[in-house]
Amino acid sequence: MTYTFSTAGALIGMALAIFLIIRKFHPAYSLIIGALVGGLIGSGGNLGVTVDSMMTGAGSMITSVLRIMTSGILAGALIRTGSAEKIAQVIVRKLGSRRALFAVALATMIICAVGVFIDISVITVAPIALAIGEEAGYNKQSLLLAMIGGGKAGNIISPNPNTIAVSEAFKINLTSLITRNIIPAICALIVTVILSGILAGKNGLPVTESDLESTDSRSLPSFAQAIAGPLTVIVLLALRQAGITIDPMIALPVGGLVCAFATGTVKKFGEFSSFGLDKVTGVSILLLGTGTIAGIIKASALQADVVTVLNFFHMPAFLLAPIAGILMAGATASTTAGATVAAQTFSKVLISSGIPAVSAGAMIHAGATVIDSLPHGSFFHATGGAVNMQIPDRMKLIAYEALVGLTSTIAAVIVYLVA
Repeated sequence: MTYTFSTAGALIGMALAIFLIIRKFHPAYSLIIGALVGGLIGSGGNLGVTVDSMMTGAGSMITSVLRIMTSGILAGALIRTGSAEKIAQVIVRKLGSRRALFAVALATMIICAVGVFIDISVITVAPIALAIGEEAGYNKQSLLLAMIGGGKAGNIISPNPNTIAVSEAFKINLTSLITRNIIPAICALIVTVILSGILAGKNGLPVTESDLESTDSRSLPSFAQAIAGPLTVIVLLALRQAGITIDPMIALPVGGLVCAFATGTVKKFGEFSSFGLDKVTGVSILLLGTGTIAGIIKASALQADVVTVLNFFHMPAFLLAPIAGILMAGATASTTAGATVAAQTFSKVLISSGIPAVSAGAMIHAGATVIDSLPHGSFFHATGGAVNMQIPDRMKLIAYEALVGLTSTIAAVIVYLVA
């Protein structure tokens, strides 16, 4: 088979993009420049075919971008009405300070699972977690790991940008992809609580008065009002099982509208939508940049060469899915970008190898949560800032976070093997 670009060109493009991201150049532009340079090198300087492949790759992201833009309506409503905060408060209070780490992890998992982005989920829960931690004597490292691990667990069962992008790449039902990763998510939650407990027993950064802020400074809705929007989305997406297909592009904003009605703030729905759009604009632009490099990689010999390497070492073809998710997310320091590039690049190879699309998508998605929080990404800094943690201390948590992601990845592989 003849490929448009060489493997060397694709790898050089990825390496350049990573270098630029590490040097604090905008991730979207870094990916576009990497795609351009990699394409020119890989095609022997053919600018026309390079640009065409970049455009094709970016074009393949449009449906995902549209769904992501509408998902911002739900996220905006949950955050601005105080619904996300209320859900977190209720979970933490019901479980009590004796189970504080589990409560914090579960609260973050649920908020992320109902459609709030993982970094915003951590930022939302952080004030509550710090207050509980100060009362119960937990250090910041244990609390932040509980939130991040819970967020990772919720991330793979959420109608969020990365899940949408993977489902698009494999042309599979979003609900089916979410359902397939429920067991890996539970496993990740369990390991999160165990690892957080281990960190709690070590000397760490204490929670001080300066870290605390009031979580009751504004009137919050009741729990029933807060959960109405997310429940609406779950029900609408689940109707597919009854033969009624409602696209996430419809279900997610409807959930946001129901949230606004339930909390009596429907007059501010436009404000919530604008706030949500602001939150998803960055990831939408990132996805378009991701599409350009994905277009180059898809048209390169990289896929065939990776399969050749797997065959040389007698490794089963299905391992390509989690490995691709891990490596691409680590390269971009983003679950969304990593899962998207991996899914866009290797979906056809995996399906042609006999791997069911939903299983391959689930393994890629879980793999993308292993080393997605490296320092050249925004998640690393946003989560550290949520608990006033300096970079050296934040760095020490990366290995623990990777163990959480690796747990869900291994569980996803086991689910595929026994399914």
